[in-house]
Amino acid sequence: MAGLLTNFRNTLLLSLVLAGVMIYAFGAAYGGFDVIFWQATFRWVHVVLGILWIGLLYYFNFVQIRVMPAVPAELKPTVTRYIAPEALFWFRWAALGTVLAGLALMATRGHAYSAEALSFGFAAGYGPEDRGFTLLGVGIWLAIVMFLNVWGVIWPNQKRALGIVVVDDDKKAHAARVAMLGSRINLLLSLPMLTSMAMYQTLLG
Repeated sequence: MAGLLTNFRNTLLLSLVLAGVMIYAFGAAYGGFDVIFWQATFRWVHVVLGILWIGLLYYFNFVQIRVMPAVPAELKPTVTRYIAPEALFWFRWAALGTVLAGLALMATRGHAYSAEALSFGFAAGYGPEDRGFTLLGVGIWLAIVMFLNVWGVIWPNQKRALGIVVVDDDKKAHAARVAMLGSRINLLLSLPMLTSMAMYQTLLG
């Protein structure tokens, strides 16, 4: 068992296999693999990737950005050459996967549901029953803005700040600040976004 647990890839693959067995078992217990089953499956993917994405966002903001100024200069390359690029790899692809899984989940609810959610409830006229779509739409669009921020602002500037793309020292310092501010914007938006998703699903989903 220790040999299994010391290998990240094997541990993750086994966890995925066990999760797949559980997903299949839920489909069998539910009595079929219809659209409701696929909603549940896409929701699982959405949640798992969302945990990875937002978890890394919180790692960057709660730990790395705050602690880096106190790290001795000779030790900073350990973070910038090894830890940060790896974390950013999982961070950006988890962001993409989270959004795609969320859109797939929304698609399984039907065109009318998707249109209402994306339009804040205005797609078919607005009434009291559409207030939930307004709140859900806020969360969806916040997540999309955060995703675009990851790929359009944070990652391009992190490549310069970390030396993956070579620039002069002034541009590197500027890129590091822009990436930090982009990350802080996502931190700011994350709790309202998560509130929308969790509250809607519990109270109105």
